[in-house]
Amino acid sequence: MRVSGVLRLLALIFALVTTWIFIRSYVSLDMKTIRLPRWLGFSGAKKIRVVKTKCGLSKPCPNNFFAFKISSGAANVVGPTVCFEDLVIMSPVKNNVGRGLNIALVNGTTGMVLTQKYFDMYSGDIKLLVKFLKEIPEGALVLVASYDDPGTKMNDETRKLLSSLGSSYAKQLGFRDSWVFLGAKNLKDKSPFEQFLKNNPGTNKYDGWPELLELEGCVPRKVF
Repeated sequence: MRVSGVLRLLALIFALVTTWIFIRSYVSLDMKTIRLPRWLGFSGAKKIRVVKTKCGLSKPCPNNFFAFKISSGAANVVGPTVCFEDLVIMSPVKNNVGRGLNIALVNGTTGMVLTQKYFDMYSGDIKLLVKFLKEIPEGALVLVASYDDPGTKMNDETRKLLSSLGSSYAKQLGFRDSWVFLGAKNLKDKSPFEQFLKNNPGTNKYDGWPELLELEGCVPRKVF
């Protein structure tokens, strides 16, 4: 073997041993923490703390507040999602959502889920929704998400009942509009938790539907 070949082999072995020593010195076995040497300008391991929020909110809620996130459906393809206190109450994965209005009721004091149902607002029986809205118990929070068409079967009685929950847009709700809302029975003022997009061919994001809406926030216990 030529001398140059031996030197190259020794250089390769040296490089491998050096790399192995570096990894052993500065990378922990569980690969969760990397300690950079002081000569790179770092005094020690830098740990990044990731704060997990309920329902994936952008920031955590204060004490005595409930976290929620409501997403409307996307066109007639992706169903809505309703999350409350990190519990997904309704979603396509749970297979308990449907065309029309998807509604979940939650105890406004304890945060316990009371019930969840969806009502077909295109070809369903509007009397079922009217009965449901009239039977909402006092102190219950009402979380609503639209999917596909929330307005075709809407009548004056239904709009009045939804408005009494604190909605500002129930009177406008129509064919294929997007709507997300959180309110409560006999709310004295309008709810601050509501978003609405009108079905408009000139501004729709999807072919025949406006874009999906996402509503998140923190609601205090016994606020309504």
